[in-house]
Amino acid sequence: MHNALLIAELSLREAARKRLVTVLLVLSALFIGFFLFGIYKLDSALDERALNAGLEGRSTTGAANLPLMYATALGMYLVFFLGVMMSVLSTVGAVSGDIENGVLQSVIARPISRGQLVLGRWLGFAAVNMAYMALLSAALLGGIWAVTGYLPPEPLPAVALILLSVVLLTALTVLGSTLFTTLANGIGVFVLYGLGFMGGILSFIGTLSDNATLGTLGRVANIVMPTNSLWLGASYHLQSPLMLEAARVTRGANPFFGSEPASPALVIWAAALAVLAVLGGMWRLSRRDL
Repeated sequence: MHNALLIAELSLREAARKRLVTVLLVLSALFIGFFLFGIYKLDSALDERALNAGLEGRSTTGAANLPLMYATALGMYLVFFLGVMMSVLSTVGAVSGDIENGVLQSVIARPISRGQLVLGRWLGFAAVNMAYMALLSAALLGGIWAVTGYLPPEPLPAVALILLSVVLLTALTVLGSTLFTTLANGIGVFVLYGLGFMGGILSFIGTLSDNATLGTLGRVANIVMPTNSLWLGASYHLQSPLMLEAARVTRGANPFFGSEPASPALVIWAAALAVLAVLGGMWRLSRRDL
C-alpha cells in the first residue's frame, strides 16, 4: 500500500504539471465568472419585475424565483459536465501514456508491482478530479448564494453524488488505459458516457410515450453506465419543492433533471463498478506484455 500511495503522490504532481489542468482551471474560472454575471443580471431583472408588480421583494423559495432556481440547477449540470471532461482528459494516459513513452519499464524495475502502479494512479487522479469538482461546485453555489441569497435545498448530497460519478469515470478511464492506447481509451470512455446519457433520453421518451421497451432500454443503459443516473439523482437534491412538483405534473418531461432521489442500489452499484474497474486494471496490467 505504501508503494501505491507513493505512485498516487507522483500522479498528483504530474497532474499539477500538466498544461491541460492549468488551462482547464483558467477556463473554469472564466466560466464561473461569466455564469455568475448572468445570475446577477437575472436576479436584478427578477427584483425589478417584483417592484413593478407592487411587491417589496420576492421570496427565494417562491414561484417568482423559479427562473433563478432552474438557472442554478442548469449551472450545476454544466459543472457536472466539466467534471466529466476533467476525469477523462486528465486520466486518459494514466498507464498507456507511460507504456507508449517507455516510462513504465523503468518504474516497474523498482520494487513496485504493476497492481500497485494502477491503484496509485487511480488514487492520485481521483483525488485531483474530486478536488477540482468540489472546488468548482463550491465556487458556483457559493457565488450564487452571495449574489442572490438563494441556495438549493440539499447541495451536499448532490455534490456527493457528482463526486461519486467522478470517481467512477476516473476508475473506468484508468482501466481503459491498461487495455487500449491513449487515443482509443479517450474515445471509448466518452462513448460509454454517451451511452449513459442516451439511457436517460430513452427513459425520458419512454415515460412520455408510455413505451415500456424504450424505458427498459434506458434502464439497461443506465445500469451499464450509471453516471447519468447519478446526475439525475444529484439534480433531485438541487431542486426546490416547486420544481419537483412541476416535474411530477409533467411526468418528468425534462431529460436533464430527475424527479426522484438516487436509489441506494444505484449508489452501491456505482461504487462497486468503480472498484471492479480498478481491480480489472490491476489484473490486466499484471498480465500484459510491455
